[in-house]
Amino acid sequence: MKKSYLILFFIFSLFSCKNESNLVEVQLPEPEIKTSTTFGNPNNVKTIGGHFRLFKINYPYDALESAIDGETMEIHYSKFYLNYTNSLNSFVETNTEWKDKTIQEILLKVGDKEVDLKNNAGGYFNHSLYFEILTPKGAKKPTENLAKAINEDFVSFAIFKNKFINEANKHNGSGWVWLVVTKNGQLEITTSNNENNPLMYDATIKGTPILCLDLWEHSYYLKHKNNKKAYIEAVFELINWSLVSKKYNNLSTINPQ
Repeated sequence: MKKSYLILFFIFSLFSCKNESNLVEVQLPEPEIKTSTTFGNPNNVKTIGGHFRLFKINYPYDALESAIDGETMEIHYSKFYLNYTNSLNSFVETNTEWKDKTIQEILLKVGDKEVDLKNNAGGYFNHSLYFEILTPKGAKKPTENLAKAINEDFVSFAIFKNKFINEANKHNGSGWVWLVVTKNGQLEITTSNNENNPLMYDATIKGTPILCLDLWEHSYYLKHKNNKKAYIEAVFELINWSLVSKKYNNLSTINPQ
């Protein structure tokens, strides 16, 4: 029986060789790429009406994996940020004294008596700036006027970077680290608790924010656990310095009082 199979194979091979010009190349399918997690589309995240809108990120949730995992980004953007925005819109729609004000005007005037407004307005502004200044690809250092100002106020970019990271790391509890321009035109590094920010009346250092990083645990814990400094160092490398430099050049006309 085995000899019969060998003979048939030989005949088939011989026939195939004689008709080689008639052979058709068959394209093998590419191997399927398997992913362990599927993330949503940031463009599908919508507010429930209202005046204030989400800042639209132009990259997938997992594009910042070097510093922030995709799951954290998706939860942070589509849950936390969205909730602050919807809550702010809901409040201003039902409280006419705030309805036509910009977010900066709200932050400058809101006091401790309006706890919900202060928290949600801060959460909206802070997260909007945070998501705006992050990018998978961008300039690694500030340019032109901002670069000059950093050298004047911090001696060098390296010293500024070290101070910014250290100030962020030593901040206790939930909050934010900021680079602001003060009323006098100076650059200052400061931190704030919870959803407060340097535009508010009770800020330790008041100024117009041009850069911030989120220090709440929900922004880094899934990837970095309790190593907050590792997150800060990694996310610092994702700052879009071209955009921050532009913000410095086009400062808001609103001056904190």
